[in-house]
Amino acid sequence: MNTGAGARLVAAGILLSRIFGLVRQKVLAYFLGDGMAADVLTAAFRIPNFLQNLFGEGVLSASFIPAYARLLAEGRREEAGRVAGAVLALLALTTAVLVLGGVLGAPILVDVIAPGFTGEARALAVRLVRLIFPGVGLLVLSAWCLGVLNSHRRFFLSYASPVLFNLTMIVALVAGGRGRGAEAVAVLAAWASVAGSGLQFLVQVPGVLRLERGLRLALDVASPAVRGVAARFGTVVIGRGVVQVSAFVDTAIASFISVGSVATLGYAQAISMLPVSLFGMSVSAAELPAMSGEVGDEATVAAAIRARLDRGLARIAFFVIPSAAAFLLIGDVLAAGLYRGGAFTVQSGVWVWAALAGSGIGLVAGTMGRLYSSASYAMGDATTPLRFALVRVTLGAALGGTGVFLFTHQSAVDPRFAIFALTGGSGLAAWVEYQLLRRAITRRVGPSGVPVRRQLALWALALAAGLLAFGTRLPLQAEGFPAVIQAAAAVGMFGLVYLGGARLLKVDDARRA
Repeated sequence: MNTGAGARLVAAGILLSRIFGLVRQKVLAYFLGDGMAADVLTAAFRIPNFLQNLFGEGVLSASFIPAYARLLAEGRREEAGRVAGAVLALLALTTAVLVLGGVLGAPILVDVIAPGFTGEARALAVRLVRLIFPGVGLLVLSAWCLGVLNSHRRFFLSYASPVLFNLTMIVALVAGGRGRGAEAVAVLAAWASVAGSGLQFLVQVPGVLRLERGLRLALDVASPAVRGVAARFGTVVIGRGVVQVSAFVDTAIASFISVGSVATLGYAQAISMLPVSLFGMSVSAAELPAMSGEVGDEATVAAAIRARLDRGLARIAFFVIPSAAAFLLIGDVLAAGLYRGGAFTVQSGVWVWAALAGSGIGLVAGTMGRLYSSASYAMGDATTPLRFALVRVTLGAALGGTGVFLFTHQSAVDPRFAIFALTGGSGLAAWVEYQLLRRAITRRVGPSGVPVRRQLALWALALAAGLLAFGTRLPLQAEGFPAVIQAAAAVGMFGLVYLGGARLLKVDDARRA
């Protein structure tokens, strides 16, 4: 399977799961709005997500998948099976200890991630963290399944499996949420998340067992490949931990802005992560095992990786540049179309737009940076992404924290708009990380990237499409059309103008789209 087809399968699976994820957020917004319970539930999910990304997808992407995919490419299937079993055992043991520690240490974790929570909010947060934590181990095992399936070029199932996680929560909330108070709905969502985590893991198990019939769960450290994975494990854990700390810092800062700011951040991230997942993660996930499996002398491998980077970055730019423009120009329309109703008000959508606009600043850089990190992992270098992640997190926290302080203490603007400064600071830091990663990879494989002229053309098209989309919704808004109709009209105009313009400019990706 070529990586273009693989990327499309990844994107299809992610699109399906993200659609259900947005529906889940829509249901939560209906019941909880941007009140205290929504804040607490959003913060409570941060900790399990941190561990899932840290010990699941992060470690697997940087240490397990390159080694496992290389063994498969070389025809050493028996040794590949031993590596898969050893990594599974290591992940299971580590996460079991962490889950136990998380349940017991929930009060301390809440004080770290959301120091602005006090009284009733803090008590509810502790309870939710304890309920959610057992699902973490299941999600990490699900991520291990993803690593095995991806290395065998089986992309769709692993990325579509979160549909079951989201669907479980949707069904539970719709069936049992009516008539309950906000806190009871949050507790119901926590229980449903654990059940959904189990289903997400179990649906992938049959496929993994068909591919690895001789799988043995054992901490086998005799294999050089296993030792290589273990050697990179610590570096990758620290590196991914640094990246995930950024989300913790944003949540902690947001908890001091005002009630509802943490929930606003969560609603915005559900939207902003859609293009990152669809067009960044899909390309990076498909290219990582392919780049890891390149064989030949140093010059041949470098040329192959450079060519893959150029193709992947071009695909990312074509889709993510218009996404960033849409967040900046019609973010309120998107938020209202997705979430409006119940406890989620018109003003709630404006706050989400502020967060989306800030996220749009660094969207392109953050998405392209994923592919450069994958290239570094494929070449066996997990240290370089770690160093630059440290720079990004430190700079993002400094810029975001300073911006929030200025908004909340020295500005005549409503302090809730400080959410823009928070996400915007992280966006600027993403550009710094991207440039550092690009320069490092250039030294290894030669120059790569999207030509400046092409980027400017795409930005011009995207901004024109955004302005026309903004104008399209104004008469509909004046006539009082429902938010979902306004959003559909604006997004339709945006897509028509952008794709049509790209076709006129004969951009290859427009024809494929």
